[in-house]
Amino acid sequence: MQIEMTIKGLMVDPITNMPIVILRDKDGQKVLPIWVGVFEANAIALQIENVTPQRPMTHDLLNNVIHDLKADIQKIVVSDLKENTFYALIYVSIGGEVTAIDARPSDAIALALRARAPIFVEDRVIDNAKTVDLVPEKGDSERLQKWLENLDTDAMGKYKM
Repeated sequence: MQIEMTIKGLMVDPITNMPIVILRDKDGQKVLPIWVGVFEANAIALQIENVTPQRPMTHDLLNNVIHDLKADIQKIVVSDLKENTFYALIYVSIGGEVTAIDARPSDAIALALRARAPIFVEDRVIDNAKTVDLVPEKGDSERLQKWLENLDTDAMGKYKM
């Protein structure tokens, strides 16, 4: 089953110094942290903050191409978690046909924000994320796990990096 999520925050992991996108369901019951690259985090942050770059960034270009081809981004889905790596699909509708396109979650999220498309996560991805060590680099995984468990998403600054 797919759960609709929104971006609750964009922050820096205090242990690895890598950006994390925090997704949360509408009820606030399920939270999913996804580590992303610095450039992807920047693309997400720019869109969240409604900053328009002088020239189109890659995600803007892709959104423009999809739109100019008379296609629509229906949704993105964080679809899998394998060996500590998240996978996503971008669902594009063109001429009545829907095609699922493989993507990194960070790119899919950046594109969804530009297209104002909903973000979904498969419930099994959320369940599996709770049982694996998601730290992308070596570090104090126990400390990070404790930090994530105690994360007060309501007190979190909005989209700070």
